[in-house]
Amino acid sequence: MVAFIPFLVLIALLVCCISVFGNATLDGASQMSLFVASGVCVWVGWCQGRLKWERLDEEITKKVAACTSSIVILLLIGAIGGTWMVSGIVPTMIYYGLQILSPQWFLVTTCVICAMVSLLIGSSWTTIATVGVALLGIGNAMGFHEGWTAGAIISGAYFGDKLSPLSDTTVLASSVVGTPLFTHIKYMLYTTVPAFATAAVIFLIAGLTMNIAGEGDVEAFRTGLCNTFNISLWLLLVPVATGVMIARRWPALVVLFLATIIAAIVALVAQQEAVRQIADADEGMGMLTLYKGVMKVCYDATNLSTGVPQLDQLVATRGMAGMMPTIWLIISAQVFAGALTATGQLRDIMRYVLKLVKGTATLVASTVGCAIFLNITSADQFLSIILSSSIFKETYEKKGYESRLLSRSCEDGGTVTSVLVPWNTCGMTQSTVLGVATLTYLPYCFFNLLSPLVSIFVALIGWKIKKNK
Repeated sequence: MVAFIPFLVLIALLVCCISVFGNATLDGASQMSLFVASGVCVWVGWCQGRLKWERLDEEITKKVAACTSSIVILLLIGAIGGTWMVSGIVPTMIYYGLQILSPQWFLVTTCVICAMVSLLIGSSWTTIATVGVALLGIGNAMGFHEGWTAGAIISGAYFGDKLSPLSDTTVLASSVVGTPLFTHIKYMLYTTVPAFATAAVIFLIAGLTMNIAGEGDVEAFRTGLCNTFNISLWLLLVPVATGVMIARRWPALVVLFLATIIAAIVALVAQQEAVRQIADADEGMGMLTLYKGVMKVCYDATNLSTGVPQLDQLVATRGMAGMMPTIWLIISAQVFAGALTATGQLRDIMRYVLKLVKGTATLVASTVGCAIFLNITSADQFLSIILSSSIFKETYEKKGYESRLLSRSCEDGGTVTSVLVPWNTCGMTQSTVLGVATLTYLPYCFFNLLSPLVSIFVALIGWKIKKNK
């Protein structure tokens, strides 16, 4: 039981961080908590006489080095998030998506729109804080219960976040386990699509059977998009080209880099006014001004004035700089995992876990349950994914399962359930942003509730689950 001491210390520190820093815990408090927990881990190992400094250095170096490619991918994600927004690609998708709203189809449409936006930008938080807030207002105007609308928004946003190659949780889950990014995404389709389809059907039936009458005014939103960007269907050729590259199984680094470069060129051609505004140039469209603007789009946080506050939040981007807290968290977590491995405490924990594992279904159920438990105790989805993958990685390898099964199980349990915990960073953020209590929208987040169950069911029937030869 001594092996659990570092985890208990980590949980206690994170509880303090959440109460003190709230939503800002990822800015550094969580990372420092991991370093302190790593120190406790080393101290426990030293007291047990199991610590060898050379092995500690070796394990930490090895685990941090294993995340090198994921760190580069995260930086490219920051760049592509900025270029796809400023180039008008994402605004075009939102503009045309908002035109299909109607009371009867509102819930399912809301779910699909949020899924599309989140899939494109790779962020459930941004989707909910922008498009989600607008859709919640429209839903309230139509007479929908706020729990239903918030549930549709969150279900769609987390579906897109889970499958987007731009999502930091998706990149994190694949990288810490060692699964190629697009292999991980493709394998998640077997559990994610059935869960999302079921949720969409529920929202569809609910919308058609509810006695709702009213209209939501989205004209200001569309007008703001048109006034800020040159909206054109031609811009959608960029995501189409990106999809082709993904379908042809090009390396993730290559796809993200090319998608960033292409979008940057499109921004220079189609959105010169927006680029000039980001460059903070009072006048002129010289080459140096455009160069400064497009470079800031890639690496720095950007803001554009559209005249609509909610829209201003949507078109704001973080760039590469916005990825640094996540990268810092990954490195800190890998230090903690290295300390657990070097001192043998991770192996001790696995002995307890292995007693519960009898087959594929119990292994997946244990992984999913562990991720949910860590969401509740550590109050952060990133830590849930990192720690659950570290705990179970050796077991999956010993039993001959492919790494993609572990990475998928961690996401099925970790990513989607974080928003259902009131004191989790995700739960606190979304309830604050939407103005809807976590326990109010929880019963209506059908995708988030179904994903862990579908994951276990798929493992139970053995669908698409293979062992390494």
